[in-house]
Amino acid sequence: MKIDIITLFPEICRAPLSESMMKRAQENGALDLQIHNLRDWTTDKHHVVDDAPFGGGQGMVMKAEPIFRAVEELKQKTPNTERRTSNAEQKAIPSKKPKVILMSPAGRRLDQEMTRHLSAESHLIIVCGHYEGVDHRVVQHLIDEEISIGDYVLTNGAIAAVVLVDAIVRLIPGVLGDNQSAVDDSFRERLLEAPQYTRPAEFRGWKVPEVLLSGNHGEIAKWRNKQSQKRTRENRPDLLG
Repeated sequence: MKIDIITLFPEICRAPLSESMMKRAQENGALDLQIHNLRDWTTDKHHVVDDAPFGGGQGMVMKAEPIFRAVEELKQKTPNTERRTSNAEQKAIPSKKPKVILMSPAGRRLDQEMTRHLSAESHLIIVCGHYEGVDHRVVQHLIDEEISIGDYVLTNGAIAAVVLVDAIVRLIPGVLGDNQSAVDDSFRERLLEAPQYTRPAEFRGWKVPEVLLSGNHGEIAKWRNKQSQKRTRENRPDLLG
């Protein structure tokens, strides 16, 4: 998967996405991640990316021009073809069109089902909002989807972009050491994950449930399913409808 992030604060994205699973995904070729500074697509000597909103109001609005230039240039860098070799013969097939995402508190709220669909994309271009938002013509004519990571407002969209990328990339086959880990994650079946325990079997008088020590995988599966439902009812009853 190829992901381009367009932001005013590249270092906010670069540091967390250079560690742990995200680092390994890039090293093994599962992820081609490029982080870009939006100011590189400005044309004035001061690299201005924002202006006062029409109609008045507080704050500044991100200008449409540099965002359009950035996205259109990155789209052009998407390979026109992907090559596959079969019976010693190479055949060209069309590549998928990049999907352009805007990180915005006004977008659809991110959930596990959305990340699953996005993990099947071949190329994502993520635009990070800032200030009072972006010129709405970006939303109307350039963006495929607005995404929010929750019902709150952050200083800028770069922080949200990191969350989105992490949630997507870990679902790409081969990124996690054990692919079953993604299957067992919370929210997979609209249930929270069951409690987990490790050694020692007793700590400060608190014991691990006996069923987990029994070796009976059928009973363990039943226990985990029951605990998932219990935990979901207590912490996230909204998931149960």
